[in-house]
Amino acid sequence: MSRFVRPSKYRHVYGTVARRELSYDNVKVSGNAWDTNLIKVNPKFFSLNWNSSGGGAFAVIPLSMTGKISDALPLYRGHSAAVLDTDFSPFNDNLIASGAEDSKVFIYSIPDEIGEDDIEPLVRLNSHGRKVGQVLFNPVAENVLLSASADLTIKLWDVEKGVEKQEITGHMEIIQSVAWNYNGTLIATTCRDKKVRVFDVRSNKIVQQADSHPGVKGSRVVWMGDNNRIATTGFSKMSDRQLNIWDTTNFDKALKSNNLDTSSGVIMPFYDGDSNMLYLAGKGDGNIRYYEYENDELFSLAEHASNVPQRGVGFMPKRALNVNDCEIARAYKVSSGIVEPISFTVPRKSDSFQADLFPDCIGDEAALTADAWFEGESANPKLISLEKGFTATAKKEFVASVAAQAAEDIVTAPKSDKDYQEAYHKLRQENEDLKNQVAQKDVKIRLLEVQLEQLNNNSA
Repeated sequence: MSRFVRPSKYRHVYGTVARRELSYDNVKVSGNAWDTNLIKVNPKFFSLNWNSSGGGAFAVIPLSMTGKISDALPLYRGHSAAVLDTDFSPFNDNLIASGAEDSKVFIYSIPDEIGEDDIEPLVRLNSHGRKVGQVLFNPVAENVLLSASADLTIKLWDVEKGVEKQEITGHMEIIQSVAWNYNGTLIATTCRDKKVRVFDVRSNKIVQQADSHPGVKGSRVVWMGDNNRIATTGFSKMSDRQLNIWDTTNFDKALKSNNLDTSSGVIMPFYDGDSNMLYLAGKGDGNIRYYEYENDELFSLAEHASNVPQRGVGFMPKRALNVNDCEIARAYKVSSGIVEPISFTVPRKSDSFQADLFPDCIGDEAALTADAWFEGESANPKLISLEKGFTATAKKEFVASVAAQAAEDIVTAPKSDKDYQEAYHKLRQENEDLKNQVAQKDVKIRLLEVQLEQLNNNSA
């Protein structure tokens, strides 16, 4: 064994759980079994899939509202079935998207002040045929949203105009996880068919595809910062939890494949491209492990240990961390009835700004418009310095286009005549049923086309 210890400024990173009064108590976490992180965080709020009656809902809670959450908290309603995923816009802290079991994607504007009434969506996107399991905003272009559905498609939306711009096909089973690359031109996905794929989303082309984890349980993927590496988590045939590192330019074989342990919970990976640290949080675990990535090697640093199991975890964007305390990451851990912030810090004696810990990070200004991005332009995210700290921007007003608003009025406008209302809702339901039938047939057609193509390739 070598007597030399690998030098690293992150060797002594440790996580500290916030005191009870600085956590968020009395939260009603959704009991839905869909594999999701349950929580998303931005510099002003966190969103949480909520356990509510009468359709689907989620809550958006200001970070300043610590302590016991009121039972009268207004919720974000509109979905007719359980909400499965939410995502904040990276360029507008008051804009959030949601996907649900009712096959719809909704866009909401978040008020800075909490009122008494539930919040209704501004835009409704209805093209999917089955439940929507993931929603994810583009990291570079403003108002570009990705949604992944159990109809085996991924759709790209211009949410300001309320229109579908692209449909991505090629999956054989339900999509389990989606991640954008650094400049928002590619996505990586994991799927129930046990494959990992990389797509060029604007051309709907599979760039790389390979067998990933052979186990039947859930798999996740995360893009590893500004490079061509991704990390996937999943299970072996013997149900060991695994971590793989892939070169997205060559999927012949994983660069690294590690068996972690034999626990049963899905591992949620999070990557910090500024510190090159990979965080692994297992569902049902109490611990969060973290590693440093260097030269295609992962070096185990330590782990944050707790006897309280987590149901979900979300990480704060780097721009909102407390640089004065050398806080390099902050996780929000969802457990039974409570959300606890966990601050990961590097101990330093100096009070001055630690430039080596905080290089310029991704800011809250978009590099491209939606139109420019869909026309094929590419750009890296705009970076900001944290030397003078971070101040949350004032609320940006989100205004949907006239066409999108008019269409929404047609769908949701109330009628005064009772009989006409009943007929109207009946026709809507019939329309939804027909859309679902068509979507299911499309899925079968795609599967048959892929199988035919594989047969032709094998015979050739």
